[in-house]
Amino acid sequence: MRSDRYRPLLFGLAVLTAATALLPIVVGALVTSHKAGMAFPDWPTSDGQGMFAYPWLKSAGDKFIEHGHRLAGILIGCVSIVFAAACFALEPRRWVRWCGVGVLLAVIAQGLLGGGRVLADARTLALLHGSLAAIVFTFMSAVALVLSRSWNEPPEIPTGTRLGAIKVLSILTPVVLLLQYALGGLVRHLGTAIYEHVGTAFLVLAFVVATLVAAYRTRIGWLRRPAALLALAAVAQILLGAGGWVTKFGYAPWGYVAVQRSPIQIAVLTSHTVVGMLLVMLSINLLLRVRRLEWCRREVHVPLERGVPASVSPALARPMLQGSHR
Repeated sequence: MRSDRYRPLLFGLAVLTAATALLPIVVGALVTSHKAGMAFPDWPTSDGQGMFAYPWLKSAGDKFIEHGHRLAGILIGCVSIVFAAACFALEPRRWVRWCGVGVLLAVIAQGLLGGGRVLADARTLALLHGSLAAIVFTFMSAVALVLSRSWNEPPEIPTGTRLGAIKVLSILTPVVLLLQYALGGLVRHLGTAIYEHVGTAFLVLAFVVATLVAAYRTRIGWLRRPAALLALAAVAQILLGAGGWVTKFGYAPWGYVAVQRSPIQIAVLTSHTVVGMLLVMLSINLLLRVRRLEWCRREVHVPLERGVPASVSPALARPMLQGSHR
């Protein structure tokens, strides 16, 4: 299935937007790990100075990290404006153009929510701000997928392949991951639900493994690759979670005593948060790919009475149908 909807420039901008979003996400995770969210009591100013007037490079500690997070937010805002404008200039599909606008609006909403967290000094808003960051990043990545060549020219489904198992698991796995990510937010921001978060990790691993097996049984590389990445990220996340526990509470058998806000603790907890977002993104990416293949299969389905068996592959269905009309 070939399409003239693929725009390399627009796809590149979409990837750049999602990649740029990782910068405020990583710095924001550092802010939470350092507990630097209230380094400044004001917003959008920093200690009464404008965003670009504040002597950021001369600052240090919590203020350096928090102001860096604010500057990274401005950067993704600018990139999102360019991307939204490019969508309207280059993209023929109306719904995709509005997705570009949705990316910009989501970034603006995140900025306002972050500012409200500072002005209200509310940890619950910090929890919401961090949780929505994963949703916004996932949305950006989904838009990039829709603009990719592989989306517009998806692979054929091998004859006899059934997508039943992967269809179900591609829905359930993101649900479980979103639940796990929300529990992680409660642990980081409110200090609650730690045992629920640890217990749900085993449920997540079970779903990820089942999804990997189901994806490999389809014999479709377009589904196998994100499923494999999802599994690798899940293993890394479990190791980081174990490291986070040790660096936070210590480990007596090794004689290791946890030092709060130590560099190793900050690095592990921050990485744990970022990989959690990547897990959510990868699971939604796989879900969209499965739905895309299902849609393409229905699109090329030709009834038996029109002379083309339903089992015929998409590559053969069109020529046969076209020949019947000549």
